Amino acid sequence: MASDPDVSGGEQAEPPDDVDDPDVDEVDPTGRYFRYKEVVGSGAFKTVYKGFDVVEGIEVAWAKVEITGRTMGSPKELQRLKTEIQLLRSLHHKHILKLYASWVDNKKRAVNIITELFTSGNLREYRTKHKKVDMKAMRRWAKQILTGLAYLHSQKPPIIHRDLKCDNIFINGNHGKVKIGDFGLAMVMQQRKTQSIQGTLEFMAPELFGENYNELVDIYSFGMCMLEMVTGECPYSECQGFVQIYKKISEVSDLSPR
Repeated sequence: MASDPDVSGGEQAEPPDDVDDPDVDEVDPTGRYFRYKEVVGSGAFKTVYKGFDVVEGIEVAWAKVEITGRTMGSPKELQRLKTEIQLLRSLHHKHILKLYASWVDNKKRAVNIITELFTSGNLREYRTKHKKVDMKAMRRWAKQILTGLAYLHSQKPPIIHRDLKCDNIFINGNHGKVKIGDFGLAMVMQQRKTQSIQGTLEFMAPELFGENYNELVDIYSFGMCMLEMVTGECPYSECQGFVQIYKKISEVSDLSPR
């Protein structure tokens, strides 16, 4: 694997002459991973393409994160990206997304991350596509998510995801296996006191609005995920904007991890 994203490291190569495939746009510095033009997902700063591992003969996800501009190029955002890559490298569990490789493209100022590919997308997309899902299937998903969380929380010190939501849980529709991903806001709980509010409002435990919380905030977020899975609606969908959501969450702000 390449170095962490400090805007240093190898540059990705253009497709070599012996790659006779017009759909291949890029090749990693080692020549092992090919990136196709097909986009399988995107975000504010990240685009995820379908890729291919020529050594293992398997399809992979190739995420390209641009590190230009005021926001993603800031030290704070770069640190989030570095944290995600470092954590994914250290985690090895059947319900945690696998990281295969990462490197920095200095020329294009982008970080490239190769992970396993889940062609069925995330749980929100999957649940939106499949309107009728039996509770038995949802219980299997729940068990797998909790198993992954138990692994994170059993680390010493515990790892808190802090942004668990259906968008960050990926599923293989062929056999129903789910995995937790997107560790950009995750933190190693070296101390109980934290300095900033992190996460997605609809899925955030009330404790996250304060300075003291522990890994149990992920269990609250898990509950919100299950609520969305059962009802087919995002938590607080009846609210008009963040202010109303915050007000509703504040009504139970006396809850604290025990």
